[in-house]
Amino acid sequence: MSIEIRVISQRPPGGRCTLYAGYADVLERHLEARAELVFTTTRDAHGEGFPSLRLNGAAVQPEDGVILMPADILAGLKSHGMTEEAMLGLVEALEAPLERMLESEE
Repeated sequence: MSIEIRVISQRPPGGRCTLYAGYADVLERHLEARAELVFTTTRDAHGEGFPSLRLNGAAVQPEDGVILMPADILAGLKSHGMTEEAMLGLVEALEAPLERMLESEE
């Protein structure tokens, strides 16, 4: 299954933009997906502007309405037909960029 990832970010990237780019890097490595980083001045979180992470053109929506968590990304991948077997080890890998962001805010 082919997955295309697009992160929509402000320039310079802030907290969530950097986090979503980290998620895209993990997905690119683990799923051999193609990732792209797009810069914009348009604010539209989880829509057409920043910060957003899109899988095959569809914006992944955070369950809490604010910030994408690893579980949100896994749900997005499942909705695109990704199997559990294909995602083995992905949760742990997606936790790394999240932990980096949380540590940088301390």
